[in-house]
Amino acid sequence: MHANIVDDAAAITALLQNTKRIAVLGIKTEAAADQAAYYVPKEAQDRGFEIVPVPIYYPEATHILGRKVYRRVADAAREVGPIDMVNVFRRPKDLASHLDDILAAQPKSVWLQLGIEDDAFATRLAEAGITVVQNRCLMVELRQRNARAK
Repeated sequence: MHANIVDDAAAITALLQNTKRIAVLGIKTEAAADQAAYYVPKEAQDRGFEIVPVPIYYPEATHILGRKVYRRVADAAREVGPIDMVNVFRRPKDLASHLDDILAAQPKSVWLQLGIEDDAFATRLAEAGITVVQNRCLMVELRQRNARAK
């Protein structure tokens, strides 16, 4: 495994301590408040993290969680500034289609939510100097550490 693909508690704690702005790829709207792709980023926002919504669907949505919607992670990075983390809510088979966009945005990290794993995708990001977490729920990790944005 590549050194930038992390799975241990200490590395995840350090990653979260250095995260403030989170672009959420595949975020859902308030209409889907019962789904993880909405309530996980909402909890992160409630903990003080800046959420940058990047939905895949919902072409009519202009704001989610009170924040302007972007259609590409790279566009969000250009407009709002450096992205600390891209929190991904996409099926593993859909990840490759987002690789160029994520690489163009140059986030510090990419977090693949629980149930999302793709070693080839993760390796490409890791080789570009991006820290990757796979198959873990951001909300669970934030709660375990009672983490708040600094």
